[in-house]
Amino acid sequence: MKRTSILAALPVAALACGGLMLAKGRVAYAGDGEGQVDIVAWPGYIERGETDKNYDWVTGFEKETGCKVNVKTAATSDEMVTLMNQGGFDLVTASGDASLRLIAGKKVQPIDVTRVGLWDTVDERLQNAPWHTVDGVHYGVPFQWGPNVLAYNTDVFKEAPKSWSVVFEEQNLPDGKSNKGRVQAYDGPIYIADAALYLAKKKPELGIKNPYELNKAQYDAVIDLLKSQRALVGRYWHDAMVQVDDFKNEGVVASSSWPFQVNLLAADKKPVASVIPAEGATGWADTTMMHSEAKHPTCAYKWLEHSLSPKLQGDLASWFGSVPSVPAACKGNELLTDGGCATNGFDNFEQIWFWRTPTAKCEKESACVPYSQWAKDYIAILGK
Repeated sequence: MKRTSILAALPVAALACGGLMLAKGRVAYAGDGEGQVDIVAWPGYIERGETDKNYDWVTGFEKETGCKVNVKTAATSDEMVTLMNQGGFDLVTASGDASLRLIAGKKVQPIDVTRVGLWDTVDERLQNAPWHTVDGVHYGVPFQWGPNVLAYNTDVFKEAPKSWSVVFEEQNLPDGKSNKGRVQAYDGPIYIADAALYLAKKKPELGIKNPYELNKAQYDAVIDLLKSQRALVGRYWHDAMVQVDDFKNEGVVASSSWPFQVNLLAADKKPVASVIPAEGATGWADTTMMHSEAKHPTCAYKWLEHSLSPKLQGDLASWFGSVPSVPAACKGNELLTDGGCATNGFDNFEQIWFWRTPTAKCEKESACVPYSQWAKDYIAILGK
C-alpha cells in the first residue's frame, strides 16, 4: 500500500547508558522505562505493521526501549477529552479543539522540551502554536497536521467539485441524481466551523472572519444551514473505517473526510479522490500531550522523542496523508517520496483554519458563542 510520503531516515536510536541515545550523542530521556506506555490516538496514528508491514513505527521502539505501546483509538476530539478525563492513559494525540480544554482542565502536564532531544527539529510554525502553548509553557509535542478534505466519487464527479455546496445544499450532482442521502458530514460539534467557513464565502454579508469566533447572528445562520443539511446526510461519520466502507458499499459520493480514508480507498483502487474547495478548509494540527497523572512518564518521554524521528514522521505522513511536524522528514523517505510533503499540503499552512475550541471571549467579535453551546446544538441536530 504505497502512498505519497516523506523523509530520510535519521541514524537509528540505540539504547545506551540507561537512556535513548541519539545521532548527535544526545540523550533523549535517561532512565529505565516502566515497561509500557498507554496512548489515546486517532485511527492510523500508531501503526505496528498489522495493516501493512511497510508501516510500523511501534515494533522497533518497543525493542529498543522495553516500553510496550498500548493504544486506544478515539474517533472524535470529544471522545479523547472524555478518555483523558477518566484517566488511565499516559499520552493523547490531541487536536486543537481538545488540547486547550485539556490544559484548562489540568488533565495534561507541561512538557520539558529539554528532555525531548529532537525538539529543535520541529517546524518553527508549530513550536509555539497557541493550541499547545499557554503563557510560554509547552503542553505537548507537535505530531502531524493537515486539512479536512472534500472526498468525492470520481465516477460521479468527472471534475473535482469546486464548492462545499455539494454537501451543504440540496442539488443534482453531475450524474443527474440528487445529493440527498448520498453525502455525509462529520459527527462532531467542531463541524460547525466547516459550515461557518462555507457561509463566510456564500453569504459575506454575515461578516464571518473566523469560523471559530461566531457572534449570535452568525452562529444562528450557521445552525440554520446545518439543520437544512440534516435532510441530505445519509450518515454522520466519526469512524474512519466505517466511512471507507460507506464509500465502497453504501452509495456515498461526497463528504468531509481525512486524507487517511482517501488514501485507503485509492490504495484499494476505488474511484475516490479529494479536493480543498474554493471556500478553503478547516484542519487539524495534532499534539502529543502527557496526562497530568501519567503512570509511565519515562516511557512517555521516550515515545515523545521517538515521535519526532524523521523516519516515523515520514512514514506516518505517507500512511495518513498528513504533513510531518519535522520538515527534515520531507526528503529521503521511500514511502512518502520527496514530493510527498508538497502533495500533502506543506505549503498550505496559512490557508488552513486549524481546529480550536470556541470560547465566549474572542478577538473579532464583541462576544462569541462558546463550545458548550456548539455541542448542545449539534447534538440536537443529529438527533432530529
